[in-house]
Amino acid sequence: MKTQSIAALAGLALTGAVASAQPAAAADKTPMEKCYGVAKAGHNDCAAGPGTSCAGTSTRDYQGNAWKLVKKGSCTSIKTPKGLGSLSPIER
Repeated sequence: MKTQSIAALAGLALTGAVASAQPAAAADKTPMEKCYGVAKAGHNDCAAGPGTSCAGTSTRDYQGNAWKLVKKGSCTSIKTPKGLGSLSPIER
């Protein structure tokens, strides 16, 4: 009988641990969007145009065809010395 009680308590503890971990996992699912023209040189997330392959390959600060993932809805309010962020590539 004691073994069953211990097993039941362990199961409840495990269930509680999993349940309490779920809100943290949900917080990591923040909606993101690509924001062009806001990355510093070498800090883009991907797609930095001709002569580059992907993440970390932009060659200029705020390169118009390099993007960085940002919180959804914040891109066009990000200010840089070259202007605001854009949801589409910027010709610079």
